Amino acid sequence: MRAVEISQPGGPDVLQVVDRPMPEADHDQVVIKVAYAGVNRPDALQRAGLYNAPPGASDLPGLEAAGEVVACGAGVSTVAVGDQVCALLPGGGYAEYVATAAAHCLPIPGGLTLKQAACLPETFFTVWSNVFMRGGLQGGERFLVHGGSSGIGTTAIQLAKAFGARVFTTAGSDEKCAACSALGAEMAINYRNADFVEKVQAAGGADVILDMVGGPYIQRNLKALADDGRLVQIAFLQGPTADLNLGQLMMRRLSITGSTLRPQSDLAKARIADQLRQHVWPLIAAGKIAPVMDQEFALVDAAAAHTRMESSAHIGKIVLKVG
Repeated sequence: MRAVEISQPGGPDVLQVVDRPMPEADHDQVVIKVAYAGVNRPDALQRAGLYNAPPGASDLPGLEAAGEVVACGAGVSTVAVGDQVCALLPGGGYAEYVATAAAHCLPIPGGLTLKQAACLPETFFTVWSNVFMRGGLQGGERFLVHGGSSGIGTTAIQLAKAFGARVFTTAGSDEKCAACSALGAEMAINYRNADFVEKVQAAGGADVILDMVGGPYIQRNLKALADDGRLVQIAFLQGPTADLNLGQLMMRRLSITGSTLRPQSDLAKARIADQLRQHVWPLIAAGKIAPVMDQEFALVDAAAAHTRMESSAHIGKIVLKVG
């Protein structure tokens, strides 16, 4: 099969098209013939040598895909050969075939194409598990997500809005802010010319904040939280350290939590998949939530896809056309 591998740690140019053996389905696994694969920030971090694949996972990048099941391992009963699915992957999505746990496969929501469905797993698993399962966001609460025009951001805005939260977001241009507002954000703050802390405090403070920036944003996020607020950290694009006054956690009853998805157990990911199937997939099928698409690249142009993602010019998800 054709695949894109990381020849050595570095920039987008280290992504190279190679021939690899097809994967086989282990116990409780399926093999998917990939039609489209999603492109995500963790792929770029892995390419740069900053996010190694967990033990037993493919060394190829790619954490989500959509396509057709072509083989099932022993013990698989939830999907069958011929089913069209989208799936969360431990790695290996930048290839014509990929193996993953059957429990991490979800049906294509009604009305969506395979291209659209390839954009769902990584962001929806991440947002649902962190904002709702860990952050405990409830209807009527105020929710702030940074990077609202990213794949994570566009997903978080729509999910929070669908479940009745008031949604605030930050983005880096007026165009991106307008896109966030169109998705349901009550307040979209251009962080280049406005202070999100002042804006959010004036609205009463955020009950839940989803952040992937880190660094200086950590202390600012704590200031932007309402009493009893929860900060959920999913990445540290500007570093994991900050000067913090931890006394405010006690005085204002604040919580800091977070997670990364890839290292979690198959069982933990299966539980997230079950909740998505129950609570979110019907909303997608009803047209109340939809992936926001940016640009499609051919598999052989994976380097160009990474260049666009790292430029931060995109709005929504970038995909590779594989099959």
